[in-house]
Amino acid sequence: MNRKQRKAEVRQHRANVALSASAKRYIAGDSFQNFEARVGLGTDNQAGQYNYGFDFISRNRVQMEAMYRSSWVVGQAVDVVADDMTRAGVDIDAELDPGDRDKLTAGFERMALWDRINDTIKWARLYGGALAVMLIDGQNPSTPLRPDSIGRGQFKGLVVLDRWLVQPTLNDLVTEMGPDMGMPRYYDVVADGMALPRQRIHYSRVLRIDGVELPYWQKIAENLWGQSVIERLIDRLVAFDSTTVGAAQLVYKAHLRTLKIEQLREIIAMGGPALEALGKNVDMIRRFQSNEGMTLIDAKDDLQVDSYQFSGLDNVLMQFGQQLSGALQIPLVRLFGQSPAGLNSTGESDLRTYYDNIKQQQERRLRSPMTRLFDVLLRSELGAKLPEGFAYSFTSLWQLSDTEKANNAKTTTDAVVTALDAGLIDTSTAMKELRHASHSTGVFTSITDDQIEDAENEPPPAAETELPNADDPNDRPPQEGGKPGENERRGKAVSDAAPAGRKASGRVGQWLSAWRSRSRSDD
Repeated sequence: MNRKQRKAEVRQHRANVALSASAKRYIAGDSFQNFEARVGLGTDNQAGQYNYGFDFISRNRVQMEAMYRSSWVVGQAVDVVADDMTRAGVDIDAELDPGDRDKLTAGFERMALWDRINDTIKWARLYGGALAVMLIDGQNPSTPLRPDSIGRGQFKGLVVLDRWLVQPTLNDLVTEMGPDMGMPRYYDVVADGMALPRQRIHYSRVLRIDGVELPYWQKIAENLWGQSVIERLIDRLVAFDSTTVGAAQLVYKAHLRTLKIEQLREIIAMGGPALEALGKNVDMIRRFQSNEGMTLIDAKDDLQVDSYQFSGLDNVLMQFGQQLSGALQIPLVRLFGQSPAGLNSTGESDLRTYYDNIKQQQERRLRSPMTRLFDVLLRSELGAKLPEGFAYSFTSLWQLSDTEKANNAKTTTDAVVTALDAGLIDTSTAMKELRHASHSTGVFTSITDDQIEDAENEPPPAAETELPNADDPNDRPPQEGGKPGENERRGKAVSDAAPAGRKASGRVGQWLSAWRSRSRSDD
């Protein structure tokens, strides 16, 4: 499909939308209706005259930027989710050397990769889409990315371009099967771009994040981009700001004073000394009206004071704030910094639900881009491809206190040691379990694969038994000709005190060797 055909198809779609908007609507009678009382949809009442229209404010770049700069609510709606999605980073679950982990962490910090990913999410939420271009030194950005061609030190970081800085090739889409099928094959940077101006970038070299996902025809109308998160809640946002500004304006009318003056119209019409005298009278009244002053008026004048009560406004503002919170899926304690109301209410359940939502968005929107980024970063920093079984998880936003971490570490360690002493697991398995739990406990993070391998290759020691004492004559074998049981040790028979299946440690083996050497020297 060429460009002319696509434009004709878009025009036809818009014509169909306009025709359907002006056409007569028929309501399916699958809900409660009472035509006599005109209750229910389709019964010729006010509720039946509803209609939902398009706002299309995502296409107004200047308006979106003005809202982001001037409205703190819009700033919170855009920034809060992006900050929380990149705040804690990731935990690498692959079997990497601690030194290699430190190199990857240093690479993230040196090139400010989390900051660039954060900016990409922000502009995607504000504009409806954004790209993070991977800068690889010495390679043409218009060619497909071949990970095997990336050498040490070639990856230089990310540059963020929002949807208004690139033009996707709508007539050249990805046809290969995969997650990118149907997306633009290239992105042409506009001339106004400060980075990579007038360059064509292949889709394999970008980390793309969209705003609100749209249906097919709406996505076509937006040049295959998404929708700004502000477009859905623009009506609730206007209602909230209008109510807030209206309540602020009422402050100026909280204490009104009315002065009734006889023949005021004639005095104003006459002007001159009479009007000047009236002005001086009003100034004197204003000057002396205080806790210790008094109000002086003529006997025929009347001063009336009206005070406004602000009861109920806080509930109205709270309701509009809760609607914004529900539209953004951000709790009030995080969106407005507002303490939770209610007896014994801490807001913990709201934050946990919100963190679960952030986790879901991380898995859905960041998993694929981060995997592609890790592949490039490992080849540049370590000179190796992703190891087999490479995995990572997004760090939980719910942070434990130091006391909770210490108790968690103690409980986990005691459980592993108990299983080891009971003979249920061996030393290498215990070390693996402790290292795997280090993400939550914060201890045993330095256990390496070499240490685990050495533990696996250790020969199994002999079973632990009670050894005879060389200095005790009763423990020596009976001499020839002696009476049976003459030199036998009295008391209870010796038995293995260790649990069944218990293996002796290396210390026991050393003690056994020392005892044998001491016995031979005595002989």
